[in-house]
Amino acid sequence: MTQALAHRWRFFRAGGFDQVQLETPADLAALRGLDQKLWASLACPVNNLELDRRMLEYIDLNKDGRIRAPEILDVVDWTLARLADPAVLFQPGPLQLASLTDDAEGTRLRLAAQRLLSLLGRADGDSLTPADTANLAQLFPPHEANGDGLVPASLTDDATLKAAIADIIACLGAQTDRSGEPAIGVEQIAAFFDQARQMHAWHARAAEQGLDVFGEGTVAAVEALSAVRDKIDDYFTRVAMAEFDPRAAALMNAREEELVRLASLSLADAGEVAGLPLAAVQQGDHLPLSKGLNPAWQDAIAAFRQRVVVPVFGELDSLSREQWQHLLTLCGNYLAWQAEAPKPAIAEVLSRGRILELVEQGIEARLLALVEQDKAVAEAAGGLVDLDKLIRLRHGLIELLRNFVSFQSFYARQDKAVFQAGVLYIDGKSCDLVVEVGDVEAHAKVAAASDCFLLYCACTRRGQPVRGKEALNIVVAVTAGSEGDLQAGRHGLFYDRDGNDWDATVVKVVQNAISLREAFWSPYRRVSKLVSDQVQKLAASRDADVVNKAAAKVGETGAAPAATPAPAFDIAKFAGIFAAIGLAVGALGTALAAVVTGILSLVWWQIPLLFLCVLLAISGPAMLLAWFKLRRRSLGPILDGNGWAVNAQARISIPFGTELTQMAVLPKGSDRALRDPYANKPVVWPWIIALLLALGLGYYAWSNGAFSPEPEVPAEAAAPVQGAAQ
Repeated sequence: MTQALAHRWRFFRAGGFDQVQLETPADLAALRGLDQKLWASLACPVNNLELDRRMLEYIDLNKDGRIRAPEILDVVDWTLARLADPAVLFQPGPLQLASLTDDAEGTRLRLAAQRLLSLLGRADGDSLTPADTANLAQLFPPHEANGDGLVPASLTDDATLKAAIADIIACLGAQTDRSGEPAIGVEQIAAFFDQARQMHAWHARAAEQGLDVFGEGTVAAVEALSAVRDKIDDYFTRVAMAEFDPRAAALMNAREEELVRLASLSLADAGEVAGLPLAAVQQGDHLPLSKGLNPAWQDAIAAFRQRVVVPVFGELDSLSREQWQHLLTLCGNYLAWQAEAPKPAIAEVLSRGRILELVEQGIEARLLALVEQDKAVAEAAGGLVDLDKLIRLRHGLIELLRNFVSFQSFYARQDKAVFQAGVLYIDGKSCDLVVEVGDVEAHAKVAAASDCFLLYCACTRRGQPVRGKEALNIVVAVTAGSEGDLQAGRHGLFYDRDGNDWDATVVKVVQNAISLREAFWSPYRRVSKLVSDQVQKLAASRDADVVNKAAAKVGETGAAPAATPAPAFDIAKFAGIFAAIGLAVGALGTALAAVVTGILSLVWWQIPLLFLCVLLAISGPAMLLAWFKLRRRSLGPILDGNGWAVNAQARISIPFGTELTQMAVLPKGSDRALRDPYANKPVVWPWIIALLLALGLGYYAWSNGAFSPEPEVPAEAAAPVQGAAQ
């Protein structure tokens, strides 16, 4: 794509790159010819933008939650084709009907606008605002078709269809109809009945195989058959053995010894009898179902007869081997059929009977007919939809372009950019570069490349939701001032774009340079903190030693130990200690004197340069590193972490950073009392010691002739020396 040569573009430079200015309808008309390498961004998410959400949904044609450059170009062309004077896009105010074109499309929009004005009670009106189309239920009543292909329950008076729509929504969720009501579409209807037909086909196979003979008692019948299956198989096997060999007939029945043993026992407990055959083999190949049965199995056989035999064969007093095999086959087929049972998601919400009922009543065809009925008015309803789209683009298109094609709104500092969520007040600062984020950790991985000092805050607004949310996460760039006490756990106050206040708590900090002033003092702060920490550790250890020794003495029990004679004073030992201390003080004094002597030997104007060089040697590396990082600060990674496709450097320079983060400043003309009655009183003795030390070093230097001018050598005395040297 190449830039159109017929149009003369205007660019401004900000953020380290050239950005296009969109100021006239001609700029919009030529936008398709502008090389996209010159665009500030190529894509952005629909979420977390301070723009009309419905307008963004109109632009997002493929409904993927993102807006890309081709969609921007298409919506610009669409808007220009429907406005007779596109200059109104750059002007505030409502959409005037006179601004519409005179072609067929403009006439259709004008008729839709007149119908809407009549509906609003302003039949003689000539303009519309986004507020006029905010209530979609007023534009598209829920009980009337609106052409979007979605059917809410209120669209029909048929109670059966109403219940079916409610069931489908309960199983698969709802879409939002143009009226704002929960509704279903073709996709949901097809998905629901695909699952329902699987369940219905499975039940149809049971009817074909005769597995439904037991009806609702099928499970109980299978359980009753399973309870006696082994015992009945055992009986028919014993009968077959007796038929095989007559000698086995007596052996297949209970042995006489076992019967004698049982006769001597109490048979109130049937457990002893349960191990005997189910019936005597003399009964033949017909198992008795009432008389002649083992007493321990009479109840189980009675349940088997009532639940299994009667539904299939009717009232029988005995069961043949063939009938028993038929029942086993029927039971096996049922278990195999049960194992093939489908498990559709809708079965977790609706009963099996309700699903079968919906299929058998032909509800799917009736719902699809209702969808077609709604789509039949699509052309007529489309006029209102396009009108609503044009009204919202008339108010928000230019703002979107100035935050997408260029970052003009962000760098002009007249209005907030669409990605700026509000202002955070914390640690005596107000930070304007605030972006709402979803996943803090995922965003931080990308945004760390911005080289900005970032605060991630969790914001809450309990009991007072805004746009349905009581909690959100933000990332804040601190671009001026000092780090101070900015750390995880600090609290602040966040004001969103609508002025709502949120409690903000820092949950993550990405450390980077904030300013050169902060970098200059950072080495001294680190050294001071190191010394302070070491002194505190030393004091804490000494205090712990004292406490431990005191506790040990208090804990001692028993008789007091015999007094230990005090050791004799060792003069040699203390003389050595005093000598070592003297040498150390002397060495320190000599070193300090040498430093002072060296400083005093300089010319007066060299002394400030010396101190300046020392400061630069200490603070210079930190400042140099901070300077490089501050020059690399970029908006791009902060937005990329939110799903943007930033197409430029978008630098945040040091001067611009001071605009994004404001420090606390007293109002002009305020009276200020400089005396703090509760301030810490100044400690004088360290200054006295320092003064005495300076005086002592000065005296030492003076006594060694450091302040005496070097004697001038007379010319007469210097001549012989020069001659001797020659």
